[in-house]
Amino acid sequence: MATQMKAPPSDKAEIVDIPYAYRDLVERTSPGGRYIDAQTDVDSPWVPFGDSAAIKHLAFDVRRNLYSNILWVKGPGVVGTHFHRGTITMVCLEGSVRYLEYDWVASPGGLILEVPGESHTLVTDHPEGCKLFGWMEGPIDFYDGDANFVETVDVFWMMNHYEDYCKEQGIEINPKLYL
Repeated sequence: MATQMKAPPSDKAEIVDIPYAYRDLVERTSPGGRYIDAQTDVDSPWVPFGDSAAIKHLAFDVRRNLYSNILWVKGPGVVGTHFHRGTITMVCLEGSVRYLEYDWVASPGGLILEVPGESHTLVTDHPEGCKLFGWMEGPIDFYDGDANFVETVDVFWMMNHYEDYCKEQGIEINPKLYL
C-alpha cells in the first residue's frame, strides 16, 4: 500500500546529491535556473508602455512564445482591449485592477487567469494604479475602440520592446532574461 506524502521528507539544510541518469545532458543543454531582481533596475529597467504605464521584463522564452513581466499602470487608466491567443497567469502585486468584461476586482495577492479566445479591457481605478506580475503564453492582439486590429504582441515584440529601450538608454542587454 502506497503512503501519501504529507510534507517534504527532508529537513536537511544542505545540498543532497540525488542520482539522475541524464545529469550531463541537463548540464550541457539547459540554460539553468536563475534569479532576476524585480525590486530594482539591476536586472531589468522599467520600459515605457504608452503614456501612463511601464513594463519590467523578466523572462523571454522563444521556444514556447512565453514571456514574463511586471506591468505597472501608474495611476487610474486603461490598457486597451486585447484578445488572447494563449494562456495568461497574473498576480496583482499592488493597487487593484479589473476587466470591463467581468464583475470582480483583483487586489494584492489575487490570481488572475485568462484563457485563449477571450478579449479583455483592463482598467484600474486605484489612485496609485496597479502592478501585475504575469506569465503570458502566445500572442495578444490589440484593438482600438472601434474593434480595428492595431498590433500583435508576442515574445518577439516584448524582446524588441526591451532591447530597443536598452539600446536607446545605453543599458546593457541582460542575457539572464533569455531562457
